[in-house]
Amino acid sequence: MAERPYTVLSCAMSLDGYCDSASEERLVLSNAEDLDRVDGVRAGCDAILVGAATVRNDNPRLVLRSEERMAGRVARGLPPTPLKVTVTDRAKLDPEAPFFTVGDTRKLVYCAHDTAEEAQDLLGGVATVVDAGCPVLMRRVSEDLHARGVRRLMVEGGATVLTQFLTENLADELHLVVAPLFVGDPRARRLVDDGSFPWNVDRRATLLETRPIGDVVLLRYALSSRCPISPEVVE
Repeated sequence: MAERPYTVLSCAMSLDGYCDSASEERLVLSNAEDLDRVDGVRAGCDAILVGAATVRNDNPRLVLRSEERMAGRVARGLPPTPLKVTVTDRAKLDPEAPFFTVGDTRKLVYCAHDTAEEAQDLLGGVATVVDAGCPVLMRRVSEDLHARGVRRLMVEGGATVLTQFLTENLADELHLVVAPLFVGDPRARRLVDDGSFPWNVDRRATLLETRPIGDVVLLRYALSSRCPISPEVVE
């Protein structure tokens, strides 16, 4: 079996399990202190992956915030910020989006076979477009990333991508931040979609850490045997 990167899922949700609101304005669930923590996790990864919907809706830059962390990566012989990765079925992405234009790092777009030619015409000047078959499977994406030298991958959403990594049993570690608010709107997106998840009543994930960070709480779980179990597990 082909190898895949060690994969960390990083996400946030409301107290009632939503990752966003139903409005056009992005719902901010984290805080400044936690965003700095996320920046530190990013700095230790080779690549950061988000879905195309996240690129369209949240307009992320996906670069490190800390100049010190960027300098540390450069000192280790690495690019100042990790490789940016997105996956798409429809190739409906703006080449002028910050995902493509901000940061001096490589960008990869994994695209469904049916729209690969369209994606190449649209994005070939700003990213490497990879025909990922039809449909795009996260295991295929993960294995290709490993073949390209990615050994530690951070996945930051959205809900569809998180669901795919979880249901395909491709996640090694989960960093889940819970924000002290309710959304209460069935039109909004929940953290994950429906699916058959490997962790259930018969196989519970292992809690590694709980940590208050300002007004949010970080829950860190081991999801595979590849995740080192810290002796300082919080009971």
